[in-house]
Amino acid sequence: MSEGSSMTTGPVALSERRPEVEVSRLVADMVPPPRFDSVRFDTYVPDPGQPSQTAAVKRLTEFAAALGAERAGGRKKWFRREPAAPPAPGGVYLDGGYGVGKTHLLASLWHATDAPPERKAFGTFVELTNLVGALGFRQAVAALRGHRLVCIDEFELDDPGDTVLVSTLLGRLADAGVKLAATSNTLPGRLGEGRFAAADFMREIQGLSARFTSLRIDGEDYRHRGLPEAPEPYTDEQVTAAAHRTPRAALDDFGALTGHLATVHPSRYGALCDGIGAVFLRGVEQITDQATALRLVVLADRLYDREVPLMASGTPFDRLFSADMLAGGYRKKYFRAVSRLTSLARDGERLSVGG
Repeated sequence: MSEGSSMTTGPVALSERRPEVEVSRLVADMVPPPRFDSVRFDTYVPDPGQPSQTAAVKRLTEFAAALGAERAGGRKKWFRREPAAPPAPGGVYLDGGYGVGKTHLLASLWHATDAPPERKAFGTFVELTNLVGALGFRQAVAALRGHRLVCIDEFELDDPGDTVLVSTLLGRLADAGVKLAATSNTLPGRLGEGRFAAADFMREIQGLSARFTSLRIDGEDYRHRGLPEAPEPYTDEQVTAAAHRTPRAALDDFGALTGHLATVHPSRYGALCDGIGAVFLRGVEQITDQATALRLVVLADRLYDREVPLMASGTPFDRLFSADMLAGGYRKKYFRAVSRLTSLARDGERLSVGG
C-alpha cells in the first residue's frame, strides 16, 4: 500500500455521530448561516413589478440606521446641535409568502446593524426555543438582554406552546431595550389572502404586537409554483461509489439516519453536520410519521444553511412526504424541506461525475 492510499479514509456516517454542544456555542452560533454570510440590502434585487419589495428595503435600511443613531446618541456634540434621529421602532415584522426574500432581508438587517456580532443575534424560531431549553428561561433572557438586535426567522405560528414561550421571552427582551425583527410562517387553513400572516402573527404574540411594525412584501405565492421537481435518484451502488471518492463525505442508509435523529436533540443537528462537505443517502423512503418528518425538516434546514450537497438513491425528494402531510397543518415546513433538499440534490449532481 502506497503512502497516499494509507492516508485515505472513507466516508463517515452521520448515524454514528453523537455531538456534544456547549451551551456557549448555542449563543455564539446565533448569526446568519453561511448561505447568508455575504447578503446585504444592495444585493437584494427587488422585482420591478412588486414595489413593496423596494419599499421594504428602504424601511429596513432606515430601521438599521436608526439603531446605529441610537447607539451613537450618547455621544456629545460639542460644536453644533443636531436634530435627534427618530428612535427605531421596537420591532419589525416581514410579512410575505415563500420565496420573496424575507430571510435575505432579515440577514441584511443583521449585517447592517452597527453592533459587534456578540451584541446581535440571528436564529430560527426552533433555534431560539432550543436556546431556552438549554439555558432555562431566566438565563436565556440574561444571555440576550444586552443585545442591540434579535432577529427571528420563521416564527412558528403552528405551535401554540412554543409561541407563548418565545413571545414571553421577546417581551422581556423588548422591555430591556432590545430591538426585534421577525418573519413567520403561515397558519394553515387561512381564508382570503392566506399566505400573508401579519394578523396571525400579531394575534399570537398578543401584548408584544404593539412593539412591531409590519412590512408587507408582495411576490409570487410558492403554492402557485407547486413542488420543485427533484432530480432522478441514483442507484445504491452509484451513491456508495461517489461517497468513497468525495472528500469529507457522510454516507448513510436513510432508515438508519432517520432513526438516529430521534436520539439527538435538534439543537445538535448543526454540530452533527460539522466538517461534512457532502451527504450521501441510500434508500430514501417516503415518510409517513409526523415526528420523523419534523426532525428531517430541521436537518434539511441545517444542511441547506451550510450548502451541503446531497446525492441519494430511492424515493425522489419531491415524493418524500405523504399527500396527507402536504395537506396538513405542517405543510409549509414540508414544502420548504422539499424545496431545500431538491436544491441540495441539484447541487449534488456534480458528485456523480467520477474524479
